[in-house]
Amino acid sequence: MSIEKAYNIWANQYDTNKNRTRDLDQIATIETLSNYEFENVLELGCGTGKNTNWLLKKANRIIGLDFSQEMLTKAKEKIISEKVIFKKADLTENWDIDNNFADLITSSLTLEHIIDLDHIFNEANKKLKKNGLFFISELHPFKQYSGSKARYETESETQELEVYIHHISEYIENAKNNGLKLVEIKEWFDKKNENELPRLISFVFEK
Repeated sequence: MSIEKAYNIWANQYDTNKNRTRDLDQIATIETLSNYEFENVLELGCGTGKNTNWLLKKANRIIGLDFSQEMLTKAKEKIISEKVIFKKADLTENWDIDNNFADLITSSLTLEHIIDLDHIFNEANKKLKKNGLFFISELHPFKQYSGSKARYETESETQELEVYIHHISEYIENAKNNGLKLVEIKEWFDKKNENELPRLISFVFEK
């Protein structure tokens, strides 16, 4: 099953099923980005808009991109604001967004589905203003090494999605090669239990 089709099916239960990764990502996003100021935001893989509502508290304009039409439909049902535009887009192609648009680009639980990080960071550099920030929150590669991946339950089976493992050094090197410097990095644990593998890793890069 294609990633797009899988997310289209997942859309109906994405906000309501038990999902510790989704919930911890929301915590990581809010805790991290509360420390920064931004006006124009580009959300990569915005999905059902789970982080968009909070971003609206600080941003004047948000463009959310996702390749799943069903996810975007859910987002449009939940979030009605003149400040937000949701657009269907393939992030592996050139992004149809003005250069130097964003003070902040966010990418949450999205890059594990994209094999070429160099393209993502190259496009991010073009769309960011000078000193703009690129926030990334992803399933920790340590979790991926142990076999964890994006999945959801249907009535008949567990649907696992195709994913790619990106090492920590891969994020940092691709950012550096595309003119972005690392500002902060943090690992996120379930219920702050640091005796287990971290569930998520987050980065903030600056142009």
